[in-house]
Amino acid sequence: MIEYFWLALVPPLAGFLFNGLVGKRLPARIVSGTGCAATGASFLFLLAVFAEFIRLPAQEQQIVHRLFTWIQAGTFTAECSFLLDPLSMIMLLVITGVGFLIHVYSTSYMKGESGLYRYFSYLNLFVFMMSLLVMAGNYLLLFVGWEGVGLCSYLLIGYYIERKSAGDAAKKAFVVNRVGDACFLLGVFLIFKTFGTLEFGPLFETVSRTHPQPESGFTVLAAITLLLFLGATGKSAQIPLQVWLPDAMEGPTPVSALIHAATMVTAGVYLVVRSAALYSRAPDVLLLVAVVGVLTALLAALTALVQRDIKKVLAYSTISQLGYMFMALGVGAFSTGIFHLFTHAFFKALLFLGAGSVLLRLHHELDLFRMGGLKNSLRVTCWTMWVGTVALAGIFPLSGFFSKDEILWRALDSPLGHPVFWVAGLVVAGLTAFYMCRLMFLAFYGSPSHGHGESGSEAGTAVTAPLAILAGAAAVAGVAGLPAYLNLGDHWLDHFLAPVFRFSYDHGVSAGHGASHSLEMLAGAAALAVSLLGAALAYRLYAGDRSLPRRLADRLPGLHGTLLQQFRIDQAYSRFVVGGLKALSRRVLWRVVDVGVVDGAVNGTASLFRRWSGVASRMQSGNTRTYAAWIVTGAALVFLYLYSVIG
Repeated sequence: MIEYFWLALVPPLAGFLFNGLVGKRLPARIVSGTGCAATGASFLFLLAVFAEFIRLPAQEQQIVHRLFTWIQAGTFTAECSFLLDPLSMIMLLVITGVGFLIHVYSTSYMKGESGLYRYFSYLNLFVFMMSLLVMAGNYLLLFVGWEGVGLCSYLLIGYYIERKSAGDAAKKAFVVNRVGDACFLLGVFLIFKTFGTLEFGPLFETVSRTHPQPESGFTVLAAITLLLFLGATGKSAQIPLQVWLPDAMEGPTPVSALIHAATMVTAGVYLVVRSAALYSRAPDVLLLVAVVGVLTALLAALTALVQRDIKKVLAYSTISQLGYMFMALGVGAFSTGIFHLFTHAFFKALLFLGAGSVLLRLHHELDLFRMGGLKNSLRVTCWTMWVGTVALAGIFPLSGFFSKDEILWRALDSPLGHPVFWVAGLVVAGLTAFYMCRLMFLAFYGSPSHGHGESGSEAGTAVTAPLAILAGAAAVAGVAGLPAYLNLGDHWLDHFLAPVFRFSYDHGVSAGHGASHSLEMLAGAAALAVSLLGAALAYRLYAGDRSLPRRLADRLPGLHGTLLQQFRIDQAYSRFVVGGLKALSRRVLWRVVDVGVVDGAVNGTASLFRRWSGVASRMQSGNTRTYAAWIVTGAALVFLYLYSVIG
């Protein structure tokens, strides 16, 4: 069965085609059932593949299936090839497993919505494209999945086609991602120009042979990795291309869970990890990756502190946690970044779906300050969201503690790390605990606001069952990467992913991991203390009397407004980038190019022919004498020409 792993792509593609072509004429239960069955079948098939895969020796855990030669042009060849290795195996299970739960949840959340066939067909296409992205055996096929995911995000964010805000958000996501995608494509061109292949295996083997040592400065590897990283900043919402993600909340809440947990935003992290053989030999770019990750994590965490929209708090949290992952990648801890991606998929999907349960109960009210008192009417939602909150806050013993703690330790202990990264990560941990506990206290505790009351109940099993499953996964997923100081076994994920990095340059990151158990335990205790402090502060400010936060906001309106508007980055883009492009278009492209050159050429040509036609029309006067004169003139000219040639 394992050699047919690529067949996991077939069910979601079939579901997309079925619902997209005939779903409009079918009952909603068949449409939703088809969507769920397609993703569920892919997940079950991959579980069977995984059961065989883990029994293979490590040196055989790299299976390449070449379906056909896709492009043959001169010296350029692109295969339609698929790769199954530990990295793609983990990613595929997360994509289809979490994706299946989101499909099931959607059967209840989207009940009664018009255009349900569009919704489930797009969800299936999303799963197919993301699976194609991580299963691709070369950069070109990966780019097809990359663009497909971008298209699906556009379609799903703008699902509510009657809302202008949804259309604007979809276009914003599409345009911002095109900036990163253009850089990614340039990086792919440079890879082929330099190494003559885009296939992962031959490429990484060639790189390890021709570039045995890391190279400082702006080398060709630095240029390639920088371009690929700019592509990653678009998909994974890192500075400076992070502005699209909060607006993406205009889509249905299950779409937010799918984009933020299992698919689109993890694509950038996957790209960098897949290209570890390149990045590990470009230390200057790795430093940039770490710095961008740290800055993004801090900026997004600070912005989340004051948001009123429950989904936007989670959106900024996603940006911040992705910053954590890139910080890990920047210090060379590639498997640690995947570990946090793995745990984050469960607790972030859980939190978004929990937020969707709250929205169903409150008729899609988004303002946290118009909620409150929901813990009795939404018991399952409340307690499962507490599991997700504790995991995201990095509090022992849930999964987020282990993955976050490992990132902070690698940032301090790695040869590529720095104490500044560790301190910044510590601050982000405290801020994360604060804003997540703030969300929980505002939504579930205190007095019910604005007449919502405490009556009502959970939406149903299709909502609560995925929440319970994700809560269980968020609680225990940390066992995949238990730290050495607990003496509970090896770090399973590190060992499982080791074959993926066989061509990467080892900076000593793996050797340094766990080198000083006492220091690692002390660092973990510090991070836990900061997280608990953030949670305690949120309890003090929001669990009871909430007048102090309002007084602070009134006393510091400038700071509060700056945080509320994400440091006014959107306004800066609108003024300088969008406004600048409009001014350029109006003054140069329109007045000079369009009016002066294009219109001038067209109008000038017309004027020229009009003048010549005026001259020609005067020759056709209808006067016999005039015609005779033209005939005599023509004959004379012919005679002179012949005389000059013959004579």
